[in-house]
Amino acid sequence: MKIIASKISKPWLASWHPSPLLTALSAAALLTTPLGACKRIDDADADRAETARAYPPASRPVSALGGNQWSTETARDNRGEAEEIMKAAGLEPGMTVADIGAGEGYYTVRLAEKVGANGRVLAQDIDEGAINRLAERVNRESLDNVSIKLGAPDDPRLPENSFDRIFLVHMYHEVREPYAFLARLRPALIDKSKTRGAGEVIVVDVNRDVTQHGIPPKQLFCEFEAVGYELVGFMERPELGGYFARFRAKGPGKTPEKIIPCPYQAQLK
Repeated sequence: MKIIASKISKPWLASWHPSPLLTALSAAALLTTPLGACKRIDDADADRAETARAYPPASRPVSALGGNQWSTETARDNRGEAEEIMKAAGLEPGMTVADIGAGEGYYTVRLAEKVGANGRVLAQDIDEGAINRLAERVNRESLDNVSIKLGAPDDPRLPENSFDRIFLVHMYHEVREPYAFLARLRPALIDKSKTRGAGEVIVVDVNRDVTQHGIPPKQLFCEFEAVGYELVGFMERPELGGYFARFRAKGPGKTPEKIIPCPYQAQLK
């Protein structure tokens, strides 16, 4: 027997519309659906400055901001810290240098003396209170070759092609946006100079976990290399409060999407 399916016509279905009451009840039911039933999508960049979001975030912990008075200046001078660091950095009279994270100005005043009247020092910090106190000190000590500038956590705000040396002393581990910061720092180095060579970034820090206000050297090297620097000098100097590293720009600068963040392992050796 051959069965032929019959088509049942339902003209009433095409013309049916829900009543306004039913529509309102359906909307109310949707609004009262428990929020737990919805999947929440967190914004990974929510706590980052908008100016830094084009760059990779830090792939390691970031130290909380420490006090600006790292140690007494007399104690630091007694162990010859600044003099040894400036000598290792190849600092000479007439150079233009930047002191990033200048704080109370321990290095600022000593850099100013070292580069002399024909040199220039730009002292920068993101702490406006520290900058104001440093400005008072600069005026009080009549340091005519020193300028003061307020920076940003992801941008040192330095003029391009201006510095023979940029000092980051016991502060790099506190930089919240290392890749944005280093990328924007790079153009400030003097590219070519017939008398002194290319500009350099000088880092002084401690070989310990970032959560303990330091950064392992291998982590430091990787982050600088990721942004387009090369290591040109390194020495361990525990008697001076840590280690000393020198970097130069290498090749063209990297755009944010070309920067590959470094993995982090606590207490790298």
